[in-house]
Amino acid sequence: MSISTQSHPVAHAVAASPRSLQLVNTRREVADNAAIPRISSQMLLDGGRELVIQHQGGEYHLRLTRNDKLILTK
Repeated sequence: MSISTQSHPVAHAVAASPRSLQLVNTRREVADNAAIPRISSQMLLDGGRELVIQHQGGEYHLRLTRNDKLILTK
């Protein structure tokens, strides 16, 4: 599956499989010329409402609320 965003003149695509995500050309230039990776929340959540991010031995939960807001908690 591939998604293109139109927030920047350069096309950004994200490819995903059910078990893994692969970032493909997801960088955009910002004012200080640093590149920031981008991925859509729909691709991360893969149809679900919550996912767990493992970071330095801890787990963080990214949840989608009823009002379509994102909440990240430890």
